[in-house]
Amino acid sequence: MGRGDPEPAGWRVRLIAAVAAGFIRGLRATVRLRHHGDEALRERERRGENFILAFWHRHLLLMPYAYRGRRISVLVSQSRDGELIARTVAHLGIDSSRGSSSRGGAAGMRSLLRKAGEGVDIAFTPDGPRGPAGVVQPGVILAAAATGWPIWPVALAATRCRRLRSWDRFVVPLPFSTVHFVYGEPLRVERRGDPAAAAAELGHRLDTAESVAAGWAG
Repeated sequence: MGRGDPEPAGWRVRLIAAVAAGFIRGLRATVRLRHHGDEALRERERRGENFILAFWHRHLLLMPYAYRGRRISVLVSQSRDGELIARTVAHLGIDSSRGSSSRGGAAGMRSLLRKAGEGVDIAFTPDGPRGPAGVVQPGVILAAAATGWPIWPVALAATRCRRLRSWDRFVVPLPFSTVHFVYGEPLRVERRGDPAAAAAELGHRLDTAESVAAGWAG
């Protein structure tokens, strides 16, 4: 193998990622998407003003369709699961920066902030990759403080879905359902502010957005 070749099992990951991306595209073709409260975010995208998109890990599957900007990079774990996620989202036109709170966090954050410096929007699953579910980890708060960009919380709910028996109860909308995306109030983080308070507030805004989305989904 050449220096840039994947590990021996890499072909399996590439195959599964291609199938997963095909599944996501196929699922998207069978569901209706409804977006609520996204007007300010869309205007920011149109003006080319950067932001940080944040959503709970359990809502990851269809989140590529919450973003309509030019370029975005999402923080993804250096684990094997992270490799699969990175390759899958690449098929959907989304960049990834490898690292997380559990593995390679410093390297991942440096990569993400370097891309932010190039004008690329960034995205986080604040409770990923291993939880605790619904608990905001520091990375997204540090990134917001470093960039000065607002964090835009977004959540979804579907009229029909399955929840996997995973640590986060991962949400899989079912075909022919309606998926409601709800965009919360953006959060700005002061450089010298209280990170714990900012994390708690972001968690509250994400939970509120999810509750509103669940109301729309019935």
